[in-house]
Amino acid sequence: MEPRPVKYPLGSLSLIEAKSFGEPGERTFVLALEAGPAAGSLWLEKEQLFQLGVYLRDVVQSMSDEDRERASQPVEAEKSGEGASVEFKVGQLLLSYDPAANSFCLTAYEREEADPTEEATSVSFWITPEQADNLAKEALRICAAGRPRCFLCGLPIDPEGHICPRANGHTTFEVG
Repeated sequence: MEPRPVKYPLGSLSLIEAKSFGEPGERTFVLALEAGPAAGSLWLEKEQLFQLGVYLRDVVQSMSDEDRERASQPVEAEKSGEGASVEFKVGQLLLSYDPAANSFCLTAYEREEADPTEEATSVSFWITPEQADNLAKEALRICAAGRPRCFLCGLPIDPEGHICPRANGHTTFEVG
């Protein structure tokens, strides 16, 4: 399968942060990006942010100390020239590690829109193992700060309680 073209190649990022807004159960999640004059906001589902955090954590932990401390040499330099501002809801997130460059490449594609004539927005960027480690820690911290999970079914327990389908609705669990 031929890789899809990327509309906004940002190169190396100077900043990447995971953020959330709102109360547990009604939060939204975003990756904030900066690469020189370019910036971006990639809106994610909680599960996407969680899986990104888990993968980055596992890969960085599996790296040798020597590789973690080795200087990164991303394939693309930080974006220069005019500033671009990119913002969209992520439908697909691809992640790879380039051992020669000692950098991670992330490519995000916009969710498919109803109008197939419009080109979907996409962005790619490079981060260092240190940035990946910090992003993983922050992403997992944000995801863990949500609603507690039911020990029977795994669904979130709302502040007003949870009727567990595994208990056939005979048991109501409450937070507290």
